Amino acid sequence: MRKREHGLLPNAASLLLCGLLAGLVVAAAAFPAVAMSGLAAKAGADTFENLPTDLSVLPSPQISYIYASDGKTLLAMMYDENRRDVKIDDVAPIMWKAIVAAEDNRFFEHRGVDVKGVARAFVANQNAGGQTEQGASTLTMQYVRQAISYSAQTPQEVVDATDKTPTRKLKEMKYAIDLEKKLSKQDILERYLNIAAFGHGAYGIYAASHVYFEKDPKDLTLAEAALIAGLVKAPGTNDPATAGGLPAALDRQKYVLKQMVSMKYIDQATADAAAKEKLNIVGKRTPEGCESIQRPELGAGFFCDYLRRWWTDQKVFGEDQYQRANRLRAGGYTVVTSLDVQTQAAAFKYAQEQPYVDKYQQVKMGQSNALMLAAVQPGTGRVTALATNRLFSNDQSQNGPNTNPDKKGQKGNYPRTTVPIITGDTDIPGYQAGSAFKIFTAVAALEAGYPLAYTIQTEKQYVSNFVIDAKSPAACNGPHYCPKNSGGQSGPYNMWTGFGSSINTFFVPLEERVGVDHVVDVAKRMGIQFNASQDAQYAANPKQWGAFTLGVSATTPLQLGNAYATLAADGLYCEPTPILEVKDINGKKVDGLDPKCKQTIDPEVARAAVDMARCPVGDQSATGKCAGATAGYARNFVKRPIAGKTGTTDSEKSATFTVMTKQLAVSGFLTDPDWPETNKDMKHPPVNYAALGTLRDGLEGQPVVNFTPPTKDKSQGKLVDIPSVKCLSVDQARSKIKSAGFSVSVSSQQVASQCPAGTVDRTDPAGSTVKNSTVQLIVSKGPGAQAPPYQGGNGHGNGNGNGRPNGDVPFGNGTDPNNCPIPWIC
Repeated sequence: MRKREHGLLPNAASLLLCGLLAGLVVAAAAFPAVAMSGLAAKAGADTFENLPTDLSVLPSPQISYIYASDGKTLLAMMYDENRRDVKIDDVAPIMWKAIVAAEDNRFFEHRGVDVKGVARAFVANQNAGGQTEQGASTLTMQYVRQAISYSAQTPQEVVDATDKTPTRKLKEMKYAIDLEKKLSKQDILERYLNIAAFGHGAYGIYAASHVYFEKDPKDLTLAEAALIAGLVKAPGTNDPATAGGLPAALDRQKYVLKQMVSMKYIDQATADAAAKEKLNIVGKRTPEGCESIQRPELGAGFFCDYLRRWWTDQKVFGEDQYQRANRLRAGGYTVVTSLDVQTQAAAFKYAQEQPYVDKYQQVKMGQSNALMLAAVQPGTGRVTALATNRLFSNDQSQNGPNTNPDKKGQKGNYPRTTVPIITGDTDIPGYQAGSAFKIFTAVAALEAGYPLAYTIQTEKQYVSNFVIDAKSPAACNGPHYCPKNSGGQSGPYNMWTGFGSSINTFFVPLEERVGVDHVVDVAKRMGIQFNASQDAQYAANPKQWGAFTLGVSATTPLQLGNAYATLAADGLYCEPTPILEVKDINGKKVDGLDPKCKQTIDPEVARAAVDMARCPVGDQSATGKCAGATAGYARNFVKRPIAGKTGTTDSEKSATFTVMTKQLAVSGFLTDPDWPETNKDMKHPPVNYAALGTLRDGLEGQPVVNFTPPTKDKSQGKLVDIPSVKCLSVDQARSKIKSAGFSVSVSSQQVASQCPAGTVDRTDPAGSTVKNSTVQLIVSKGPGAQAPPYQGGNGHGNGNGNGRPNGDVPFGNGTDPNNCPIPWIC
């Protein structure tokens, strides 16, 4: 559909005539209050023929749509301007006819510049006494003006695009004439409909159709199309979604219908019927950003925010974070995220519920406490859920006071916040995870050749060789770090039983033997980032960081969950990612966003560590070696093979529980994000329940996948018997142990023993150990000597790490219904 004038404006004449009119008629039409002589002089200086013709058009801002992993569930829309370009074939013909009638009834007759319209506007404006009554811009010129404005890349270009000057008008004319040579009338209409502003936050016909009538442009009726077309002239004052703007919008609608009758697009009876039609004007602004998350029952605002933060770190989207953020809000991307609706719904549900009853009384969580959950897919790093008992919102007017004594008088982060408490940032390095960090010591030991069967004769309190401040409550016998077991356990433990019962005095000496630097390196390889400044300092020189294995370093649920997921994936570490696929405005897949994975832990080591981690959660190792479980009910609750670990910090300032299968890892934290050093006790039942519920419900319908058993080498190892040296002199014992092929060290601490003072009471470890490893000699103080008094307590990671509030088992034994206060376990 492209009519051309015949005889009135042949090509050569059109340029000549427009050039003649440019300095006089157009200037007068557009700028009647300015002296004509000045305009003519200006037009003469800017020779029409020398003006540019190639219009460089950058894409106008487009909505980016954020979907869940199913590609159907809409989570959020990101935009600077509410716009989504559509093809002209997806717009009801009555809509573009209404636009032509409203804005340029000679659109199909002119070639970009309507000379008759210019002359008519000139006469009308002069008769109006110098006040502009009519413009001379065609639809093509209006599109050119807006395209230039959107394509401006410097402040001066923005000014030039909007300033009312003769030069700007001349450029619009020249560009319009050239554009009509290159594009069909339908192409120009399509571009115009997509760029025009329609008010109420709607840019382009797609947004306008949805904002005012909640329908696609192809479904618009005549009455609706005429109303929308009438808004272009004054989208602010004619807003039909407001009481003040509706009368003006309806008057303008009648004008459009009248014009359509005169152009024979419709007859008078049809126009009259459309004018009388009662319109259902919704006037619903399109929600934007993570605060206006769709499907609020999913609680996905924090996931959306994580995606937004992740996006600004991806170089593929721009040179810097500002450019990347701008492209998300203007690039028209279709983002299919890794969020699994089933898992997210479960995580949000359990984070909100948090019910549990302990053995003595019903307990309600304090409002400042946050139960945070992160779920990650092993082998891809795809984050399937992020949830907490908070609403993602900047409106903190109803929030309670901050619990941190240093922030007295400030608002806290409950119940509304946009602080990334689950995933962390530079201001939120995370929270102590307690004994969940023992996994890193176990992995380091397995890498060093220690098998799961490696046994240490533990004590209630261990006097380590790590040096700390002698005044610290965690010190004893001078400056020695002295952890203890909160349950008072002692005796021989191996990795299965030591991890299952969370024996501090097993893992601190094990950490000594493999080296803290090795343990910290393992944690780094599995994704722990050490974002707290003090943690970063310790991690840079960790040799005396004895408390590290007890989880004194800050981390987040996402980091810890992904670290455990690395083991579930046979040692394949993958950077956490919130996306499955991103397509640009043209539907082309954005490359460079596939999971970034690296084999950081040997598969056999990872499988052995997982086998050990089955013990704390009531599962069983491949060889049936588990004994002791800090969350023994977990396996029966989930009803599939699982592995994981509870964790508690000093004085129970936080409680954590991380649990995994081959398909999914979930990490839950319970603490006060406003004040991680809270003086409140954090009990395990809420976080354990939430993490297990998320894992179980998130995997519902998926097949049960078994863990791969460890090799005999990693399980039992190649152990060598340690010769007995009881009551021998230190020199004799050293010689005997060295002859057996071991290195020898002598403990700086002595113990009460039946052996004579100064002789060797025992070795550590006892019985057997890994070939070529170090055997420590424990020297006797003599019969009747007193053991060093216990001086442990709070501080420096002496948490019990066993997930048992005050040493009690909060869920009973999980089998006797009379000894089980929680029905969901029994």
